[in-house]
Formats: sequence, structure tokens, C-alpha cells
Amino acid sequence: MNRHPLAAAILATVLGCTALAVNADDVPAPQNVPYSAGTLKIDVDATDVAHRVFRVHEVVPVASSGPFTLLFPEWIPGHHSPTGPIDKFAGLVVKANGQTLAWTRDQYNVFAFHVDVPQGATALDVEFQFLSPQSTAQGRVVMTPEMLNLQWNTVALYPAGYYARQIQADPSVKLPAGWQFGSALDVASQDGDTVHFKTINFDDLVDSPIYAGKYFKRVDLDPGASTPVHMDIVADDPKYLDIKPEQLKIHKALIQQMYKMYGAHHYNHYDFLFSLSDKMSGNGLEHHRSSEDGTPTGYFTEWDKSWVMRDLLSHEFNHSWDGKYRRGEDLSTPNFNVPMGDSLLWVYEGQTQFWGEVMAARSGLWSDDQFHEMIAAVAASYDKGRPGLASWRNVQDTTNDPTIAQRRPLPYRNYQASEDYYSAGEMIWLDVDGKLRELTGNKKTIDDFGKAFFGVNPGAWDVDTYTFDDVVKTLNDIAPFDWKSYLRTRLDGHGPLIGGLASHGWKLVYNDKPSAAIKAGEAFRHTADLTYSLGLSIGKEGAIGDVLWDGPAFNAGLSPGMTIVAVNGHSYDPDAIKDAVTAAAKDTSQPIELLVKNFDEYKTIRIDYHGGLKYPHLERDTSKPDTLAQLIKAR
Repeated sequence: MNRHPLAAAILATVLGCTALAVNADDVPAPQNVPYSAGTLKIDVDATDVAHRVFRVHEVVPVASSGPFTLLFPEWIPGHHSPTGPIDKFAGLVVKANGQTLAWTRDQYNVFAFHVDVPQGATALDVEFQFLSPQSTAQGRVVMTPEMLNLQWNTVALYPAGYYARQIQADPSVKLPAGWQFGSALDVASQDGDTVHFKTINFDDLVDSPIYAGKYFKRVDLDPGASTPVHMDIVADDPKYLDIKPEQLKIHKALIQQMYKMYGAHHYNHYDFLFSLSDKMSGNGLEHHRSSEDGTPTGYFTEWDKSWVMRDLLSHEFNHSWDGKYRRGEDLSTPNFNVPMGDSLLWVYEGQTQFWGEVMAARSGLWSDDQFHEMIAAVAASYDKGRPGLASWRNVQDTTNDPTIAQRRPLPYRNYQASEDYYSAGEMIWLDVDGKLRELTGNKKTIDDFGKAFFGVNPGAWDVDTYTFDDVVKTLNDIAPFDWKSYLRTRLDGHGPLIGGLASHGWKLVYNDKPSAAIKAGEAFRHTADLTYSLGLSIGKEGAIGDVLWDGPAFNAGLSPGMTIVAVNGHSYDPDAIKDAVTAAAKDTSQPIELLVKNFDEYKTIRIDYHGGLKYPHLERDTSKPDTLAQLIKAR
């Protein structure tokens, strides 16, 4: 954020404190004018997979001599936060007229680099490296011996003082020998393993990453279409690229279900960049004409086990409409170093979370039963699993979490309610669908909102911004009602968020049988989920994860970071603690006794809980029509 000396002086006067100093960076504010000096040339050597280093050479045209500022992207779209990995930027050398120039990092803006352009220079030669993570402890792994994920925001500097869309770039990348790639970028030419892409503005370049790999497969998901949709897959081993015809049919159905609901799309072609890897980090990041999608290797080859993650593609695809084309006004910034506002993430992410799961069901990625089980798991969070939202925090405030927490591990996530705009937003939009059906005698639904709000201007792929009032107006155009109060009550209050279940003819219940969703989640995350009984989840080898605030385990003295060593005098394993919970429900005189390790201390903790195992499920309310079935029925 730019702070100007005049503003600092005024602030000092108002506060009556002549000694007050307000730090100000020296970065020019972005102007909406063309960068007329010329086109950036960005060449990336991505062949050093052994060291996991991207080597960059840039040519930055300059129009005149004097002070000049280069920026490393800070605020990353899709992250909604200042997460540009400047800590992994290294080796900067700037030259002009064959001479090395001194550069200075801005004192108050670590993403900005100042140089003085000498007389007669027409361009800066810039070299640096992006040192990608060696392990997940350092960030998301994007290079392995078999594949890589090139994100342009990590391998490019750009001139300060301009809107990103007003800067043109000619990008190229040299890949390891024989590797194939997928990207939304259009190829201009290819020279061996070096690929030159067509000129593109810097905003859209950053929005167009690359997946490349030794083992690669491209699948056409909309054969014969004038705007093709491809799945570009890289894998740890070629055996994971085996896709059965029925699996391919379901992914093709996803494209058509989206088209039938929205009635328009906003790209000239689209690529799912899909990694099947136990080495490269999993990922889900939206872009306008592509998405970065990463799962473990068995997505196709262990189809029956992998279903719990199959809404990833439907979620990220939906973002092409919701988040990339239609974007909250405060999220649409001039360039990547102007702070974003996240106030509408309950639409951007919340409604996408909703449609990601609905479209998983409509397309066949999930069965109806799997959808019910997943919705039950989400609803339970907002019934019994988020004490923070019931007390001190609201959904609207959680939209600040990309900046506050930046997805760092949290001590008590259920109480801190971090990033609940996703799933709480999903429940709000399920509620909206129920209300639309109620107001119109089931003639209007959230599909009508989707088409009216996101399915506009077919083929356009610029950015069409909106405000809260625009959301309210569109809902009112579909079914007149006090939508502003309706939404603000749910966003700003502390009330329950599961009303959408009742309005669709279902209710949330708990019993001692884990659903397939719970079992799949436990297997995927290697946990024992006892959230709704003891009030905790337990990871590998007894490591305690989240502990429900003010729940039985919390009140007995358990906390995240402890390790359960023994249960009722016997070595810990997931079945042992579940058996102990069941036994305590039958013998109410005996507490559950846990031996736990806390740092280097061991102690016995007794939990006086006798309610038995509890897992969430949906149950039909036969007094009402089943409009949930209507919602997830294929169009």
C-alpha cells in the first residue's frame, strides 16, 4: 500500500504528535495507461529439476533514464492474500548497456527493487532464480523428477506504475528433454524443448500457469467444440494415466452440466492442469482459462477410494465463472502489488463450494448417497463443530483469513473458524436455494441465480466486477424479498446455518455408525474423527489434531500437539479409542483413561464421557418434498 509524505504530515498534525513517522515506500502508483516502452521478454529455464531451481532471464524495455522500479508479485489471485513467495527469490542481477547496475530493495516494501537506468539504455537485462521448495515444510513442492508446475508470478518481475493488463509480455520456457506440457497459453513456436508463447498481457500471463511432465496425457472433454476443454495430466508413473471409458464419460458430463446451468462460458479454451502425484504437492487453484488441480496418484486407478476428493475439478472449473469472470469489486486490483479486499469471498468461494459439490453429483463424480454424506459432514460443522461462530466470530469476518492466517496451521481451528466462508458460504447458498423455491412455489431456484449472475456475456474473459448490492438485486429480480437482511443476518450473526436442509426436506441426525464420507476422510487424512463424541481428531500414531473448544476432551485437559500413548492401559490405535468410547457408553461409572505425552512429560487424563460414538447423517423428513433430489438431478 502506498503512503504519501503529505498524508503522513496531515496524520501527524491531527494526532498532535510532531515526532510521528509514517513509513512510506517509493513505489509509483499504478496508472491505467499502456506500458509504451515495449514488450517484456521472459525466458525461464525449468530444466534443473535436480536442484528444483527455475532460472530466469528477462529483458525489460525502458523509455528513459532515471529511477525505475521492478515488482515481484505480492498479492496472488486465488490466494486472496499477500503470499507471493519473495523468500524464495534469489540471485538478482540487473544490467544495462553491458554494465551491472546497483539495485536497492525498497526499505518498506520488500517486493520492490529500485534501479537507476543509465543514459542511452533502452532495456534492462534481468537475471534471477526462483528456489522452489525442497519439502512441504518450505511450501508447496512444484518440481519433482517427473513433473513441474510453473507459476508465472514466481518467475517474473514487472515494471511498477502500470496496470498489469497494460503490460505486454513474450514468455518462453525450456523444459527437461522430452517433457510435454499443458497450459492456457497459446504456442507461437517450439524449438526443441524450448516453447515460445504468443504475446499476452502480464495480468493474463500470471493467470496462465504450466504443468509439464515426463509422463503426460491430454484428454479432450468436449470433442468437436469450438471452445475446447482439455484435461492435461502429469503423473508419477505412466500406470496412473489409465482412464477407463466410464470415468472419462463422467468428466465429459461435468462440462455439459456446467454449460446447461450457466448457459455461457468465459474462455476461448480451457485446460484442467492435473497432477497425479505423491511427490508434487496437491493443489487446487483457479484461473480464468485453466486450473491447477493436484491429487494423490490413485484418482483414476483407485476410483472407489478416491471419491472424497472428486469435487476438486468441479470446484475449480466453477471458478472460471465465479471468481475469475465475475469477481468481487474489492478483489479486482490494478496489479499484483495492490492489496485485495476479500469481503465477498462468501460468494466467490462459498457459492463455488456449493456448486462444486452439486455439480459433482449432477455429473456423476459423486453418487446421490455420497453427496448426502458430504453435505451431512459439512452441516454438522455448523451444527456442533464451530463454537467460534456461535460465540465470538461471524462468517463475514472469516473473509479476512487469507490475510490473517494465510493457511498456516492453527491451534484451535474450530474456535478460530478460519476460512469458514467456504463451507459456511455453501450452507448459506443451500439456504438461499430453499428460500427461492419457497417464494416461487418451486418455480425458481439457485440455478436461475447462477444463469442470471454468472452466465452473462458469452465468450468474454475479461473481468466483470460486482458488489453486495448487485447480489441482492439479482436475487430480488428472481424473487422479490428482503434479501439484504436475509443475507446479512447469516453473514453477520451467530445463528445456525443449517436451515437449508430442512427447506429441502432433510434433517441432520447423529448415530454411532460412521458414514462412507467419514471413513473416506479418515483414510485420506489418516485420522480418527471423534469430533462429535469426545470432541477431537487424532492423526498418525496418536498425534492429537484439532480439539473441539469446550468439548469433553478440551475440558478434560487435552490440547492439540499432545500424543495419545495408551487407551485404558493398552497401546493406542484408532480402533482402541473408538472401542473405549463405545464401552464407556455402556458402563457409565468408568471414565475413558488416556496416557498422553505433552512435550517430555507423560500424564494420565480421564474423560468422563458416556455419550457413545456420534457421526452425522442426513435423514428424510417425509412431511416435505425432497427438493434436494431436484437440486442434484442431472440436467
